[in-house]
Parts: sequence; C-alpha cells; structure tokens
Amino acid sequence: MARKKSSSRWGLIALVAAAAAIGVYVFVSASSDGDEQALQTEIVTRGDIEVTISAAGKIAPKEEVAVGAQVSGQLETLYVDVGDTVEAGDLLAQIDATIATTGVEANRAQLKELHASRKQQQATLELVKSQSERAAMLYEADAMARADYEAAIADYEIAQGKLEAIDAQIERQSSTLQADLASLEFTKIYAPISGTVVSLEAVEGQTLNANQTAPTILTIADLTTMTVETDVSEADVLRITKDQPAWFTTLGDSEYRWETSVRQVLPTPEVLNDVVLYKALLDVDNPEGRLRTEMTAQVFFVVGSAKNAVLVPVSALQTPPQRRSRTDAAAVKGPPPMPAGFQAARDANPEADTALVMVLGSDGEPVPRPILTGLRTRTQAEVLYGLSPGDTVVSGNVAPKQVSSGQRQRMGPPPMMGR
Repeated sequence: MARKKSSSRWGLIALVAAAAAIGVYVFVSASSDGDEQALQTEIVTRGDIEVTISAAGKIAPKEEVAVGAQVSGQLETLYVDVGDTVEAGDLLAQIDATIATTGVEANRAQLKELHASRKQQQATLELVKSQSERAAMLYEADAMARADYEAAIADYEIAQGKLEAIDAQIERQSSTLQADLASLEFTKIYAPISGTVVSLEAVEGQTLNANQTAPTILTIADLTTMTVETDVSEADVLRITKDQPAWFTTLGDSEYRWETSVRQVLPTPEVLNDVVLYKALLDVDNPEGRLRTEMTAQVFFVVGSAKNAVLVPVSALQTPPQRRSRTDAAAVKGPPPMPAGFQAARDANPEADTALVMVLGSDGEPVPRPILTGLRTRTQAEVLYGLSPGDTVVSGNVAPKQVSSGQRQRMGPPPMMGR
C-alpha cells in the first residue's frame, strides 16, 4: 500500500512538471519577439534499441591443463607436437622406465622371499603346536616337569608371533610393490582431457626432476569452448548479473557479433593504479576454432533492449527554459491541462521518464508535447507514450515563434498518441 502511494505521488510530481514545462513554452512563445529561424527536424521511426555496458577483455580456453611428470627420469619419447588434437587417455610421452622397472623387480623378489619364509614359519608353528599339545598331555599325567611344559607353551607362542611378523612384512612389501608399479605406470604420460596441444615445455632427451616440483611437459586446452575474461569497473559491476545477455567482437572481425551470457562475476577484484576492476566471465562455443587464445574482445553487456520500438532522437528532447520575464510570469495563469490518457500511461509505466518534444503541427508550427521515454542511448530514446512513427519533431532546443493570444487559445493542448 505504501509503495502504491509513493508511485502515485511521484507520478503526480512528474505530471505537474511536464504540465509546467508546456506552460512555460507556450507563454514564452507568446512573449517572444525574436526573428524566425530555420528548424531542424527529425522523423519518429520504429526500430530496435539496446542499452549496453562496454568493457574490454581477453579470450582464453575455458579448460586448460598443464601436463606434468610425477617421476624423475629422462624424457625418452614425445608422441605429440603443438597443434595436435588428442583424446582423453591418449599416450603423450614416455619417460625412461629403467629405474622404476628395477624397483618393481626388486620388490617382487623380496615379496617372494617373504612368502617362502612364511611357509617355513608355518611349518615350524605346526611342529611347535604338536609339541605343546604333547607337553600338555604329559604334564596332566604328571609325566613332565612344570618347567618343560611351560617352555613348550612359550615356544608355541613365539612361533605364532614370528608368523604374524612375517605376515606384516608381506603386507608392507606388497604396498611398496604397488607404489613401485604406480611409479612405473607414471613413466607413461596420458592425456587427462580431450583437446589441443597448445605448448611444449620439454623436449626429448631432457632429464626431468620431480623430487621437488612436478615439471610441466606440455599443455592441453579444450579450444571448442572459450572464455572471455572481462574487466568491469566498480561503477558498472552492480548492473551485471549471472546469465545476463552479452555479446562481443574481436579486433580481427569487428562486424561479427558473438552472442553469449555472463557465467559469473568473480567476487575478488583486482586493483590496478587505484582502479578497482572485477572479472566477469563469459563462455562461448568455438566449434570452428575462429577464436584464439589471448585475442582482444570488446564486450557489451546488455542492460535493456526493445524490438520494433518507437524511437525518437535524443536531440529532440527539449530542455525547458529556466527563467521568465515578469511580463511572462504575469501572463501565466497556470499550466495547460495534460492530454487525456497521459496519467494512465504514466501509471502503467512507473519506471518511465517524462520528457518534452516539439512536434510540427499541420500548419508547420512546433507544438510542445509531453512524452514518456524508456530505454535511452546516446543518440536515441524509446518512446512509450506520446509519439507515433511518422511524427515530425524538432531537433535541438528551440525558442518558439511568437504566438498571438488567439492562436494560443486555438492551439490548446496537443492530442496524445499511444505507442
């Protein structure tokens, strides 16, 4: 309810302001005694209008992976070159596997040795178990000393412990073997994603040291989907949202529009020379490969657009005179009545702006007319109410010709035409 009252109040203010502007024009025209001047006119047309925020950006692959080596060794073979297309899982390179292979063989030999030791200990355990059972029978029959009985039981427990220790060694050695097998497998470098090889950082014969950091061998990028990384100023970032439509052009082809939308706006800005910039990311399909890495893009974020709208040049929107003489003020009896339907149109378009244009009447004289405007660019404005295609409006601020009292009375308020 409060919002409705506020909207009505602002609508009334806009209505009074427009009426006052018309009144000022009419009575200034009645008191003006200047010479006639040639009027520059424009025709109201229909067309498309789009309000945008522009920004510059760079093009980069959406998905890019630096492929490195997890083991040290000499790079024996590279199976790809820059520009090659690869599929996920393809073999890219081979590192010398001599050390890794030797480690695997040594661990397998140690594992075999442990399994053999376990068999021996298992046999010993069975023998000691039989001896302890016999000792228990003799001890119950009072045919064995207690010390010999306890020694037999202790030997059995010791044998059990040795077998368990061997089992633990087998588990540890098995884990070491699995690690060595993984290292052996790491000597083969496979493609983690499908894409294009965009760079090579290593050459055949080069020794790679992976003990401290993983050395990069090559870089793969998926060039079928590109991302435009755009720097947006803090003054404009609040008007950019996720999924907002946008389009961009490149320096190589400024006539072609790449249609896209905003994927996200990164929350952390970059500060360059005290200028706060936020990264806006836009994804675009690139099936033909026309977009390349590091291309410069001129991006336009669409804030508002309208198709087949009534358009009037911005130069036709008049600036009402700010001062009047005492004679003019005495002659003013109040603003002329607003055209029928204007308030209804104002209520139907609460976000619209009220403006004033000079429309040429049938007698060729300019007549002030209030209108409602929507979207506005530097050159054109969308007319929501007040003008129709084909109307002739005066371009630029005009000092109206002198109009007699009788002519002013006959003129009255101009008829309003809807969109």
